[in-house]
Amino acid sequence: MSATTPDLPSPHAALSALASRFVDVESLPWRDTPSPLIRMKVLLEEPSTGLLTALFHWAPGAVLGDHEHVRIEQSYILEGAIEDDEGECTAGNFVWRPAGSRHAARSPKGALVLAFFLAPNRFFPAKDKT
Repeated sequence: MSATTPDLPSPHAALSALASRFVDVESLPWRDTPSPLIRMKVLLEEPSTGLLTALFHWAPGAVLGDHEHVRIEQSYILEGAIEDDEGECTAGNFVWRPAGSRHAARSPKGALVLAFFLAPNRFFPAKDKT
């Protein structure tokens, strides 16, 4: 099986192929992301396909630059809110974006987001405003 939960204090490697994988999320470390003010805990990843389930912490003022969702992206907002030019998704609500959709997202007051990706996003360089 190529799907794993990295950073576990006691890895699942010794489990049989069809055994359930229970994850103590609290014990996972926060990882920095390329976007300042956004950190993540990887709950499940399959590097060969790009599948990723992660918990994202957006500090107040965090911005995720211009990017395209190569496949469907799903986000459930646990705390706070994230927004883009199409609208705002608040705590207890869910937003999904079709493959090929493109946007930049922000969280003026911060958020905790559970997100599901079938493939990595494609990021675009910031446009020079000079």
